[in-house]
Amino acid sequence: MAKTKTAPENGLKLPYGKTILMGFAFMASSIAWGVYDPFVTSILDRMLGASSTIEHWSAALAEKMPILLKFMEAQGESGFTLVPLFIGIIMTFDNIFGVIFQPTFGKLSDRTHSRFGKRKPFIMFGAPVAAILFILIPRMTTVPALMACIILFVFTMSLWRAPCVALMPDLTPPALRSEGNAVINLVGGVGSMLALVAATIVCAVYGIPNDKAHEALYTPHVFEFAAVVMIVCTLIVTFLVKEPDSRLHTEAERNQEADAKARHEAEKQARKQEKEALKAIKLTKGERISLILMLCGLFFLFCGANSIQTFFALFAREIFGKSPGEATRMMAIFAVSTALGALPAGWLGKRFGRKKTIILGLSMFIAAFVAYLLVTRITGNPMLVLVYVALVFGGFANMLITVNTLPLVLEIGGIQKVGTFTGYYYTATFSAQIATPIVYGVVRMLSGTYASLFVYCPICFVLSFLCILGVRHGEAIPDEIIREAELADD
Repeated sequence: MAKTKTAPENGLKLPYGKTILMGFAFMASSIAWGVYDPFVTSILDRMLGASSTIEHWSAALAEKMPILLKFMEAQGESGFTLVPLFIGIIMTFDNIFGVIFQPTFGKLSDRTHSRFGKRKPFIMFGAPVAAILFILIPRMTTVPALMACIILFVFTMSLWRAPCVALMPDLTPPALRSEGNAVINLVGGVGSMLALVAATIVCAVYGIPNDKAHEALYTPHVFEFAAVVMIVCTLIVTFLVKEPDSRLHTEAERNQEADAKARHEAEKQARKQEKEALKAIKLTKGERISLILMLCGLFFLFCGANSIQTFFALFAREIFGKSPGEATRMMAIFAVSTALGALPAGWLGKRFGRKKTIILGLSMFIAAFVAYLLVTRITGNPMLVLVYVALVFGGFANMLITVNTLPLVLEIGGIQKVGTFTGYYYTATFSAQIATPIVYGVVRMLSGTYASLFVYCPICFVLSFLCILGVRHGEAIPDEIIREAELADD
């Protein structure tokens, strides 16, 4: 069996300059979400905490269920509030809107015809509107106005997310898309890093102390900074990325379309036959068990990881008196550690196996959190240095897990069902990202403190560890076996 030549052997080279320019659309999205999680949770905590309506609902529920007050008193709290639950519900909006609207606007962009192309119109409209809404979020003075602004913002972000992702594959040959995706994610990572240091930059420019006492002063400027970056990125994509005019239809293109329709009918029949063939490909009982355990492990893993991303700013403020800006600066350590773990994660997965590498990552996560909990319990005081240790180990562990989970799931299904098993993977992860803000919101509401975040997370990771421990399939086939199969085919 002849091996497929790699892109360089075929004379194809990725146009890095062009690909980097396309990545600015992803950078605009990355900086927005990087600022959104820590700062919007802080704004919600402040405004919902001051809401007479939420206070009334909390009191009414406590009156109907006196056991809640007794439970809170046992936790050392003097009252009961629904604020954490509502924060958790609101912070799921972006994931819910993404699941509902992103596929719709992705399909709509496929059928769009304009002189700017198929994808750019969505980016050119969606990103600036989202930037304007983003600036308005910290300036809302009432809860209804804030909610309206947040809902419009997450909807507008979902409008251009899929077209933004589709831009690179449209303009890049198939053989170079993996390399192109790496460049796009690198540029997006720059946006995430800018979000983590946004408060530091803003406070330095405006001469405002980056602490909890001055949070209200610099927060609007952080949103302005992110919005400006979003608009600059949009301008770069608009004027420097050339997407073909999708209105033009030359005679050759019309002929190509006719050929495409004929091919479509042939492919439709082929897909029908392939679907029948795929139905005949059944997973063994062991493979089904491994798949179920792996998807459950992914669900619990993302429950723990997403709760940190969503609620860390509130944890840092309550326990250590940190402002959202200081919290994002702490999370920058997590991001750097994650980046440093990328290459070792791939090497370890290949050298020792995907499952063992994932287990190692989860063990590091659990050990870091348990160390923090034990020392806090022994000393009676939470130690900030241990949080930094947890972020360093957690970031590295996060990459050990992330790099190896999707390949393991796909290996269980085999090459014939890559699309199906990719869908399983993202169903598990998106379900966790929708569920965990609400679930932890309830945990925080009943525990009375954001210190429970460092209990909730390790419990999620332990459950993930136990699930993945039972996985028995999904490792890569050794090169020697592949070579033997190729020789046999020849």
